[in-house]
Amino acid sequence: MRKQPASILRRDAKKIFQAALDAAHAGNAVRAHLSLSGGTLKAGPHRFPLEAFDRIFLISIGKAAVEMAAAVQSVAGKWLAGGVAITKHGHAQRRLQRIAIIEAGHPIPDIPGIRAAHQVRAMLRELNARDLLLVTVSGGASALLSAPADPVTLAAKQKTTNLLLRAGADIFQLNAVRKHLSFLKGGRLAALAYPATVVSLLLSDVIGDPLDVIGSGPTAPDPTTFADAIRVLEKFKIVARTPKAVLDLLRQGAGGEIAETPKPSDPLFQNVYNIVAGSNALALAAAARQARSLGYRTRIVSKNVSGEARDVAPAHIEVLRKTVKRPACLLAGGETTVTVKGKGKGGRNQELALAAAIALDGLPDVLALCAGTDGADGPTDAAGAIATGDTVARARRLGLDPVDFLRNNDSYTFFSALGDLVKTGPTGTNVMDIEILLAG
Repeated sequence: MRKQPASILRRDAKKIFQAALDAAHAGNAVRAHLSLSGGTLKAGPHRFPLEAFDRIFLISIGKAAVEMAAAVQSVAGKWLAGGVAITKHGHAQRRLQRIAIIEAGHPIPDIPGIRAAHQVRAMLRELNARDLLLVTVSGGASALLSAPADPVTLAAKQKTTNLLLRAGADIFQLNAVRKHLSFLKGGRLAALAYPATVVSLLLSDVIGDPLDVIGSGPTAPDPTTFADAIRVLEKFKIVARTPKAVLDLLRQGAGGEIAETPKPSDPLFQNVYNIVAGSNALALAAAARQARSLGYRTRIVSKNVSGEARDVAPAHIEVLRKTVKRPACLLAGGETTVTVKGKGKGGRNQELALAAAIALDGLPDVLALCAGTDGADGPTDAAGAIATGDTVARARRLGLDPVDFLRNNDSYTFFSALGDLVKTGPTGTNVMDIEILLAG
């Protein structure tokens, strides 16, 4: 078989990734599930006659908050009385009418996020039974709408979040804790909005699309408890390093001294409608269609990728090795984790790509593109990275040892030196990560 030029594999991988981004664009997801016709607002399978409401408000939270808010504004038009969109620093790419935009910190919460939370709480307290509240949620919402419950301070919540992230906690474990340290998460936003009608459009960045985990479930019943949150801290052996205010709050809640988050049986959810408008599965399906159109025999190997990035990559490369019929494209979606032990810079997708580079070493005519659909992988300006069968050889010619970089969690520095970072800027969506493996 004639060897396929590496430039073609790179070009095709980027086309496949772009197809995934286009399909999962937050604005497209909203417009596919929200429409206004004949005085009736349609949200998914639900119908809301506007004559039943005096006002419509919007709260949009997440890395794709501005794009989702813009789409809501285009549908609701003059019926929209006002609202707020809270997004990550640098992700406000446009201005909106009647909707204030606040940029805040992610993945570690900051002061602007707290100010946004108090502004949201003030808005919720003004709602009544004749109001309709639209809520859009995308990835990053948990950190961006930071609402520490008294007496937890921002610094205490920052430290707890950072401890969990560095320990390798997954989103389920992380959000079980965050929901119980907040006055808005875990269904509490819906509780504050009561008796208004609440319609939430969710862009899922969580495996399986569980309503209570997406954005820490601000409008969804919370099945987890204070005791569950404590067990997460114990599992990762970080209790001794967790701030006292956090431990005190969780222990008081577990002891029944503080009210639990709203549960599924709570009547406040009778007027709450949660709709998953976009997901990683939709992005993967579009990527697969694009790959087939480019001539690749295509297979989605997993829609539920999780676990340590450095362990996931070799397993997927082994599947690629055993793929006999070429050209082939293997796709996977989900969200890995990184247990940080080094002092380097990177993100889970860059670490996944670095581990893939080591596993691909010496294989001809192969490529791996690993990237986050939001365009921001960890605390970096890259969405991810590209690795090929000659990445390791190229690195060693530059005096770089990929194993050392992996050990130090320094994937960004490694791929930056090779010019193989994937940089998209803010993408207008966030449906977890996409892994593309090509064999020419």
